[in-house]
Amino acid sequence: QVQFVESGGGLVQPGGSLRLSCAVSGSIFAIYAMAWYRQAPGKQRDLVATITSGGTTNYSDSVKGRFTISRDNAKNTVYLQMNSLKPEDTAAYYCNFDVARYGSSWFRKDEHWGQGTLVTVSE
Repeated sequence: QVQFVESGGGLVQPGGSLRLSCAVSGSIFAIYAMAWYRQAPGKQRDLVATITSGGTTNYSDSVKGRFTISRDNAKNTVYLQMNSLKPEDTAAYYCNFDVARYGSSWFRKDEHWGQGTLVTVSE
């Protein structure tokens, strides 16, 4: 089994910053692309940012220029640095991506999700 554990969320004022972490554990052979998603109350879950194994990043238009995704391959961890936060960034944030497991099998994105970490941006 592969587990995602997100952390780092909290309450922050508009314009503030937070750094989210997602640690992946389990029978991991390799991780290629990694990704962060978010789900605001009453809305669908949306892709926020991705990072390839080579370090190429992509962002949704709504966070481009404010958020930075990074990874530590030795720790099987992906980060999301969030700056200039806005009330519309309020959401539960999740990481989820394919993971190659030992034994030539795969954990496929969406098989299950972690608990997420809640970010609230408010005065």
